[in-house]
Amino acid sequence: MTTLFISDLHLSPNVPKLNQAFFHFMQEEAPHADAVYVLGDLFDFWTGDDDPSPFCRSIIDAFKQLTNQGVPCYFTRGNRDFLVGKRFAKETGVTLLGDETVIELYGRKAVVLHGDTLCTLDEAYLNYRKKVHLPWLQWLFNHLPFSVREKIVARIKGDIKHDKQSKSLDIMDVTQSEVEKVMRDHQVDLMIHGHTHRPNVHRFTLNQQPASRVVLGDWGEQGYILRIDDETMSLDSFAID
Repeated sequence: MTTLFISDLHLSPNVPKLNQAFFHFMQEEAPHADAVYVLGDLFDFWTGDDDPSPFCRSIIDAFKQLTNQGVPCYFTRGNRDFLVGKRFAKETGVTLLGDETVIELYGRKAVVLHGDTLCTLDEAYLNYRKKVHLPWLQWLFNHLPFSVREKIVARIKGDIKHDKQSKSLDIMDVTQSEVEKVMRDHQVDLMIHGHTHRPNVHRFTLNQQPASRVVLGDWGEQGYILRIDDETMSLDSFAID
């Protein structure tokens, strides 16, 4: 058996090929896993757990079908779906994780996270993140009419797109010192995250011992799945057409 990890699918009604790739994964691969981890930005943007659209209901139904089959599913919120909440968890059967979570993988401990908090050079984003994670602000947003929230989200998405175009790639990547700090804090030699859209397996030395950082890839022309079992770890890509 295998544990599967995905992130940064950025699903939306506007990209049906990604949705179909996700449904295929949930129906054909995920049911055979020991567990499935979604490490953030599953959605291009999550407007709220009360989203009534057929698109959102179809995603919820896919998770519910999986968890009803007895496959544990874990969800780390990203910078695009930080508003996923308790209602989503209840309706899907998924377990919501914190910003950093230590898990055990076949006798080896790993820390899993979305990855945005590792980008310490991007001070403007971290300040924005701090604001939008304020409980009172999220409560206020969630109590606005859904149509108003949709307009706010459209504006935020436009700001994010403009912001990315004006920043260097180095600023939007993780800093190694923060990676090592988090791994030391949790006493692990394996980190798994997404966010940066730079799929790779980085190997380095931590506390004079071998360590690894796995970066999950975003789904676009290709999709990425990390597969880990008791013997192997493989970051695999596949074409999305």
